[in-house]
Amino acid sequence: MFITKKHLSRRTFLRGAGVVVGLPLLDAMVPAWTQLVHTAAAPKARMGFMYLPHGAIMENWTPAAVGSDFELSPILQPFTPFKKQVTIVSGLENKPAIAPPVHALNPGTWLSCVTPEPSQEPHGGVTIDQIAAQHIGQDTPLPSLEVATEGRGGNGACDRTYGCSYGATISFRSPTTPLPMESDPRKLFERLFGQGDTAQERKAITKQYASILDLVTQEAHDLQRTLDAPDRAKLADYLESVREIERRVQKMEAQDLSSLELPDVPVGTNFDQRLNLMFDMIALAYQANLTRVFTYMMAGEGSNVTYNHIGISDAFHPLSHHQNDKARKEKLTKIQTYHVQAFAKFLTKLAAMPDGDGSVLDHSILLFGSNMSNSNAHDEFPLPTVVVGGGAGKLKGGQHLKYEDKTPLANLHLTLLERAGIPMDKFGNSTQLFSEI
Repeated sequence: MFITKKHLSRRTFLRGAGVVVGLPLLDAMVPAWTQLVHTAAAPKARMGFMYLPHGAIMENWTPAAVGSDFELSPILQPFTPFKKQVTIVSGLENKPAIAPPVHALNPGTWLSCVTPEPSQEPHGGVTIDQIAAQHIGQDTPLPSLEVATEGRGGNGACDRTYGCSYGATISFRSPTTPLPMESDPRKLFERLFGQGDTAQERKAITKQYASILDLVTQEAHDLQRTLDAPDRAKLADYLESVREIERRVQKMEAQDLSSLELPDVPVGTNFDQRLNLMFDMIALAYQANLTRVFTYMMAGEGSNVTYNHIGISDAFHPLSHHQNDKARKEKLTKIQTYHVQAFAKFLTKLAAMPDGDGSVLDHSILLFGSNMSNSNAHDEFPLPTVVVGGGAGKLKGGQHLKYEDKTPLANLHLTLLERAGIPMDKFGNSTQLFSEI
């Protein structure tokens, strides 16, 4: 395939008054008479990792059949539109996470597969997202993005032996450097689109009560005059998406809760709003090529958030100790399905974003799962694990794979790195690559 459009740099940004707004891939960013693989439209590997605490109700998670002829389980039903790009992986265990302080170690070991050293100071392993950031994230403004829906999570995120580092993040840049997860939508928005180089500058800009896009309007208009009709429409749709998210963030901020003593994260609909806002901003970051790597803690370890918006008033963590009670397991199934639904909405957005010869979803490698199995028993086997995306043609999809019991989770991480063009001999406690993925 050859492209004959005029060329506009893929690194083009709109700038104004301390604000930088990235752009989606436009036809004008593809040089004339250039083979697709050598252009900005060539598939760019993207990787994302979504963590859900408290495991899953495995009988409602695991498909009955193995191979390509399988039906999605009740919890995984929201993946139906994307079944051809979904691989459910069963039989995995993350042995380095097995230790008495389950909640304190689960998040920080999920993506490293390294047993931390007992210490109040962090000393674990580099996580897969940061390895990816070193290799595929250096050409973007943000090599990686670390996001959470809650702050430091619930009451299980710390331990007297291992401290608090592993329970508060799923991302480690080095064995001793945990990365903070951003849970404030406003701060995430400003990080993505810019609000000055210092806190003082950002505060001054915010006081102007101006929209981010209002500050770059003239440059956007100037650019649109140089584009053809399809690119003008694509740019207009993207900028409107940015503006809509900004409106939603501002609406959240307008809620006066100053008289209330609140936890780190509001409960009920506010949690739902925040969860979806974070996903939408991650999607925009992908679309504008602001980052190619992200991690997302969809709920905090030991989370006590309630899910009133789906009719469940029980706090998440206490409910996870279900004692095999049918009603409590049904509620947990509903919560876990809700998280899959939120992820599926995100997938819908990625699937609708053109990217080279396909969509952003076609060129993404996304891991969704938990570092716990049965939350009542705090089991670490079998881990609920799903891989989604086309991986730029490197992922097979449309299958349920069942490996030998207690196969290292690290084998999957090693495989995903290889599919992203990052070959390694070893990752964590890995033993082999998965050729079937």
